[in-house]
Parts: sequence; structure tokens; C-alpha cells
Amino acid sequence: MVGVVPLSVAKERSDQRNLDLVMIAPTAEPPVCKIMDYGKFMFEQSKKEREARRNQTVVEVKEVGLKLRTEEHDFGFKIRNTCRFLDEGNRVKIVLKFRGREMTYTSQGYEVMKRVTDAVADHGQVDRPPRVEGRNMIMFLAPKKN
Repeated sequence: MVGVVPLSVAKERSDQRNLDLVMIAPTAEPPVCKIMDYGKFMFEQSKKEREARRNQTVVEVKEVGLKLRTEEHDFGFKIRNTCRFLDEGNRVKIVLKFRGREMTYTSQGYEVMKRVTDAVADHGQVDRPPRVEGRNMIMFLAPKKN
């Protein structure tokens, strides 16, 4: 921390140390500058970004489709896949499709969604509750936090 210094003095100090004068906050009054090795700074920044990219996990959204009258065996199969997706750490989008006059029975659709949430309760929780969008009812499940 040097304080307020004229620009010419700051440039002179940076030249003496063979470093760069970098403007940190140009909109501040007076502008804030720092004497540093800019090339080394940029290298460190890119290194941090690469490390962060390597450590990040990409969460995919898997989709499981149901119908209002999905049979018990098929329902169990879809629940098993949903649990597997949640265990892998992915979010799951449950889509319940209504065909024809089934649109008048949306209350039964909510019951099916309730069955799904009860069946996967050990593996995940509701991220976004079920809601009707056009001829589909959509709900999102997220993996349980450890």
C-alpha cells in the first residue's frame, strides 16, 4: 500500500522492478493500479480455471416418460432407472403424457406423480413439484444430498 502517487512515479517504480503497472479499478477516483508481473498473473488465472474445469461435475438431466395408465411392471422398471440416474448424481425429469380425453383426469396424474416420489424417496427428492404444461405433466427430481 503506497497511497496516492502520480502516474509518472508509478510507471517509474514499475520500470525499476521490471514489472507491469496494471490498472485494477479504472472507474475509481483516483484509479487503482498495482505493480505486478502481468504475464505470470494471467498464467496463474488460466491455471486456476483449468483446475476448476477439471474438478467440476456436469449434472445431466435424464428424462423418464410415463403415461397415465402405465402398467405395474413398466412402472417398476422406470422407477428402477430413475433411482439409478439419481444415484449417479443426475437430475431426473419425469414426464407424464396425457392422450386424448385423459386431460380431464389431471388429478390421477398427480396421484401417479405422488407414487413416483414415494418410490424414489430413498434416492432423491422433488426439485420442482409436478405441474401441467400443455398435454404433459412435468416434475423434476434431484439426488439426495449426503
